[in-house]
Amino acid sequence: MHKLVPGQSRKHGLPPGTPVFVGQVREEAPEVTLFDYDEAQFKTERVTDIAGCAPLKDKPSVTWINASGLHDVGLIQSLSETFGLHPLVQEDILNTNQRPKVEDHGDYLYVVLRMLQWNDAAGEAIAEQVSLVLGRGFVLSFQERAGDVFDSIRDRIRAGQGRIRKMGADYLAYSLIDAVVDAYFVVLEKQGEKLEAVEEELALAPDRATLRRINALKREVLMLRKSVWPLREVLSGLERAESGLLSDGLGVYLRDAYGHTIQIVDTIETFRDLLASTFDTYLSALSNRTNEVMKLLTIIATIFIPLTFIVGIYGMNFKYMPELDWAWGYAVVLLLMAAIAGAMVLYFRRKTWL
Repeated sequence: MHKLVPGQSRKHGLPPGTPVFVGQVREEAPEVTLFDYDEAQFKTERVTDIAGCAPLKDKPSVTWINASGLHDVGLIQSLSETFGLHPLVQEDILNTNQRPKVEDHGDYLYVVLRMLQWNDAAGEAIAEQVSLVLGRGFVLSFQERAGDVFDSIRDRIRAGQGRIRKMGADYLAYSLIDAVVDAYFVVLEKQGEKLEAVEEELALAPDRATLRRINALKREVLMLRKSVWPLREVLSGLERAESGLLSDGLGVYLRDAYGHTIQIVDTIETFRDLLASTFDTYLSALSNRTNEVMKLLTIIATIFIPLTFIVGIYGMNFKYMPELDWAWGYAVVLLLMAAIAGAMVLYFRRKTWL
């Protein structure tokens, strides 16, 4: 059975700010990668010494440190303490059931997002929590597992394409958020294809498997809705924030990302309406199928009513029934019954009831 809040009981009885991982425990080893760049140069490496990252906070270049593997509490705690994150922020990073939000802690901004990636093998979207910390000249990103939607950003940093190497850490944080938002469109496109397949199946031959697929789509769309609705508040909060960590020119980019979330929300609401009508269509199809079966049975019963009447008459045990002594009586009655049945079938066909 799927747990709604997996691992939440691990925090029971512990004081606030205690770093405890709440989520699905994974076997893969955690990994920390570093990108440090400015307009002229960049470097990337895998981090093995967390404490050695401390001097990067004071460098004029932009530093992006990405940590995958929240189940390694010691690693996350060490990285958080190196960059001076509050214990409650550490607790939120390790709690993968957080609602998307943004918090201003003065020296840094803390942002929680839900990142969705489409898994072609499973035919469904995989969701995970991503936490971003925007400081002066650095961005920290924390994710549950290896693999994300940030490869395009890494490629732009390496190639020096676009504005990213010319802008500050706030633009990098925006780019990460925008990549998460853009990944929703991929998931929506795949969900739309699944919805179209279900609608085609409803038009042909709906069955119990169709109902299971409709219910699975409902759950997936609900997950999308719960992920995107709070994201609007996150982007709106960043746009209105009066933090010195956000440059004046970033507002136009945040408004663009906010517009994308509105478009995603509208699409999700359309999917919800379509799924509701699809479920009604499924019930109507079942009802129509039942009506067709009942109509056929009714027609068969109606054809046999006059035949049963004739058989009932000649099944009476009266002594004087002249037809019983006719040589062709039996054949005449059979022909009469066949004629009545044939006439009724022709009548029903003319009425398009058959």
